[in-house]
Amino acid sequence: MSMPPNVTNCPPGLEYLTTIDQLLVHQKVELLEAFTGFETANKYSIKNSLGQKIFYAVEDSDCLTRNCCGARRPFDMKILDNYQNEIIHLNRPLRCDSCWFPCCLQSIEVSSPPGTLVGTVEQEWSICCPTYAIKTAGGETVLRIEGPFCTMSICGDVEFQIMSANGGTQVGKISKQWSGLIREMFTDADYFGITFPVDLDVRMKAVMLGACFLIDAMFFEKAQNKEQDSPGML
Repeated sequence: MSMPPNVTNCPPGLEYLTTIDQLLVHQKVELLEAFTGFETANKYSIKNSLGQKIFYAVEDSDCLTRNCCGARRPFDMKILDNYQNEIIHLNRPLRCDSCWFPCCLQSIEVSSPPGTLVGTVEQEWSICCPTYAIKTAGGETVLRIEGPFCTMSICGDVEFQIMSANGGTQVGKISKQWSGLIREMFTDADYFGITFPVDLDVRMKAVMLGACFLIDAMFFEKAQNKEQDSPGML
C-alpha cells in the first residue's frame, strides 16, 4: 500500500483514507471471553477492500467497568497504524442506553491526531429505529445514520444506512456482516463493512469508524455471551 503523495489539510496518518471508499472492520476472537463469558478488551483489524490491514484498534478500559457495565461501558479506543502510531482516538462516555432517557443518549468523540477533535457521533432520540447525527468538530450535522427496526438477523447482514444531512439520499452504509453460525452463536467477535463516498472529507471517514464502534457496542456486544437484541430502541 503506497501512501498518496502531497495530501494537504489532512491529519497525519489518515492520508491513505483519501483514496478509498470502503473499510472492513474485523473483531478478534478472545478465547477467554468465548469460553467463560469474562469480558475482555476488544481488539479489531481494519482492512481495505483487498483484505490488507491498514489500521488496528485496541479498546482501553478497565476490567471492573467491562464486567459490571457490559455493553453500556464507557471506553477509549486507540486506532493505530502498522507502525503502532496512534492516529485516531475515540472516547465513549458513560450514558444511558434506553429510549426512556432522551436527555442522556449515546455519543462518541473522534480525535485525529489524539487531542484534536474532528467530529462526533450523537444518537438521536427514537423509539422504533436507531438514528445518529454525524457532526463536525464545530457541531454541524453533515451526515445521518439510520438503522433497522430489529438488529437480529439469521444468515444475513444488518445494515445501517448512511444518509445525507437532510436524510434524503443514501451515500453509504455500515453493515454488520454475517460471520458464520459458530462465530455468531458463541462469540461477539463481529465483522463490519463501511462504505462511503471516496471524496468524503477524510475527517468524516475517521468519524465513520467511530460510528461503527458505537453501533457494535450498542447492538452487537453480548453480556455473558448472551444475545441482548430487542425490537426498536426499547
